[in-house]
Amino acid sequence: MGAKGEETRARLVRATRDLMEAHGYSGTGLNLVLAESGAPRGSLYFHFPSGKDQLVAQALTEAGREIGGMIEAVGASHQDGAAATVTALIGLLADRMEQSEYRKGCPIATVALEVAATNEPLRRLCSDTYAEWQSTLADLLTAEGRDPAGADATAGAVLALIEGALLLARVQHSRLPLDQAARSAALLLA
Repeated sequence: MGAKGEETRARLVRATRDLMEAHGYSGTGLNLVLAESGAPRGSLYFHFPSGKDQLVAQALTEAGREIGGMIEAVGASHQDGAAATVTALIGLLADRMEQSEYRKGCPIATVALEVAATNEPLRRLCSDTYAEWQSTLADLLTAEGRDPAGADATAGAVLALIEGALLLARVQHSRLPLDQAARSAALLLA
């Protein structure tokens, strides 16, 4: 595939990511994706012959990698421990949410909540993405000397805290739940 094809494919995935995060799976119709991306209909089916679920899976995969990369990058830049890393990560997520005027929260949660009971392949993809994020957080904790089982459990609690705070912040149109989550995570990780 040439550069133009890759660019078109990337536009389709980016539009899907943005629309899904703001409107969910059901609220992201293919006509909306085409309008947002500016891609011709034929390109959609050329790049994603299996249709919407294939496109959504690619969008979720890329969104998961982006946030996973953000966790790793923040961890690498904050050598003063997991608590500082998580606080910085929550700050970045809060900034991202504010910049989107609270249309975006977690790029996985909106879809996960909607399809968990009805679409097994996408549910599994969301679950795997959360597991990867939890593992990355647990690695930060084991690097500080925590035992692996305790690190995993704590990482799960931190991830749940962040996800809940993202939901509350989005609903309240306020970063306050994220600021509170950052303080709570710091206490949990102390």
